[in-house]
Amino acid sequence: MSVTSAPLPPHVLHVTQPVDGGVARVVADLVRGQLAAGMRVSVACPAAGNLPRLLDSGCEVLEWQASRSPGKGLIREGRRLADVVARTRPDLVHAHSAKAGLITRLVVRGRVPTVFQPHAWSFEAVQGAAARMALHWERFGARWTSRLVCVSRAEQETGRGHGIDAPWRLVPNGVDLERFHPARSSETVPHARGEGPLVVCVGRLCRQKGQDVLVRAWQDVLRELPGARLVLVGDGPDAARLRAAAPRSVSFAGAVDDPVPWYRAADLVVMPSRWEGIALAPLEAMACGSPVLVTDVAGARESLPSSLARTCVVPPEDATALARALVSLLRAPEGLRALGRDAYRHVHAHHDVRRTAEAVAEVYGELLGLETTAHREPITT
Repeated sequence: MSVTSAPLPPHVLHVTQPVDGGVARVVADLVRGQLAAGMRVSVACPAAGNLPRLLDSGCEVLEWQASRSPGKGLIREGRRLADVVARTRPDLVHAHSAKAGLITRLVVRGRVPTVFQPHAWSFEAVQGAAARMALHWERFGARWTSRLVCVSRAEQETGRGHGIDAPWRLVPNGVDLERFHPARSSETVPHARGEGPLVVCVGRLCRQKGQDVLVRAWQDVLRELPGARLVLVGDGPDAARLRAAAPRSVSFAGAVDDPVPWYRAADLVVMPSRWEGIALAPLEAMACGSPVLVTDVAGARESLPSSLARTCVVPPEDATALARALVSLLRAPEGLRALGRDAYRHVHAHHDVRRTAEAVAEVYGELLGLETTAHREPITT
């Protein structure tokens, strides 16, 4: 009598570069949910950065050396990834951001179901010939994309408007509501002491995140609110330049393992990005009960509740408008607290990371012919 063994659960290979910031946290959250659902999960990524230590022990981490931007090493990086794919023999590959999306699709070429998640379009991050080349590649690479996962309708509409033709799925980013929540009555809130209102900006110190615009705006804020305080949380290539340009009331916290204390301490969290998909920092801040002020870039407005979308959105790269909005909001502390309550309810209703994991699992199920791969536990709000 023969015994038929149960089929193995699907094996997913995530490929990612970068390994820091929001993309790393999105990948780590997905991996955590997929492991809980019984899937076999591997991650190919550079050894440096935060992602390897964010991953759960049940995940196989494979070193894939790749620089952040395309360059002369592209062929060598492709060969390294081809070796990883050959060794792991995944049932599905999920590539994150432009660099990993480029190399993964060149290596796999549709032979394995391939999910690509841009986390903001590469052609919006550059200008001139570089933007044209990036757009050309995204159009060409779509032929090897089984599903293209966008985190916002704006990101999806931008792709379609630029002629990127692939099967689309909309999966908004989510946050871990067990980790990101307001301080409980028994908890103290570090960093909260001070006479003036506290504004916090969390993110990599780089051109995309727009801290240079915020530092310029802060000069105008101080003329109206001399006691206001600004803290930049994060590190990156623009750190030295920002420190040189910032007035004394701007503090630099550097990279932190846990931004939650800063979200809780803030009277207002600001995200002055030049481009995004849906940034995680505003969602995390709102989950902690803090109101946010964001720039009107892809996905930002739709990630906010209606009360914040009316009052907490400014044009990108406009230091004057940013300063004006900061002053107006900081002068109304009761209004800020009300916006924080709206923000908290909104994230619980629409951006729970468990719903994000379920939506991605359904995408996988479509490609692998499975009814579902989601971990269906009750979700409470």
